[in-house]
Amino acid sequence: MSVRWALMYRQKIASWFWYAMLWCPCYAISQVWFRFQFSGKGHVPVEGPVLLVSNHQSNLDPVLVGIACPRQLKYLARQGLFFWPFSLWIRSLGAVPIDRERGALSGIRTTLELLKKQNAVLVFPEGSRTETGKLDVMLPGFCLLARRSGATIEPVGIVGAFDALPRGAIFARPNAIRLAFGPPISKQQAAELSDEQLTLLVEQRIREAMGLPACKSPAGC
Repeated sequence: MSVRWALMYRQKIASWFWYAMLWCPCYAISQVWFRFQFSGKGHVPVEGPVLLVSNHQSNLDPVLVGIACPRQLKYLARQGLFFWPFSLWIRSLGAVPIDRERGALSGIRTTLELLKKQNAVLVFPEGSRTETGKLDVMLPGFCLLARRSGATIEPVGIVGAFDALPRGAIFARPNAIRLAFGPPISKQQAAELSDEQLTLLVEQRIREAMGLPACKSPAGC
């Protein structure tokens, strides 16, 4: 057991090392190209399973949340992105391959496994990147993940990434981007709410983090 523990410890240290090595240039680029600002990282629990629930403006979002988050992130990415040498970069930034042809159940299982291992996992409940820059209707699937794993829900709001890299664009344009972490929702709080109520609460906190007015309907504003 001691040898196994030592190997696991070394792997964890190596993982953090590579994450830190890539974090530094990503942070520098984000400051120069996007004047990236973030706030509220004190809301993110420093230990235990955390489900970060964010709006989805562009392909920059996972990297931006990773730069701002005080914990090393995990997030699902489609299998097609894992080709050499690009796979080395996104794996080091916490990407976990998912085969979409196997359906949503595969993604749910993978995310639950990551949360049960006490990871911080990033999800986008809108389902895909926004086509307009506005916050789309949120799907309640993250409620199941949070309830089954006992994870704390951490709302995240991103503004400006759509203008920097909208859907269909190949190269990112210089544009100011802002990110904020909202107040977390504990598993005890989540247990007292229905999926509809929990989805609305998370959406409201994401909207607040984005600097938008509150939405009174779970169907979206």
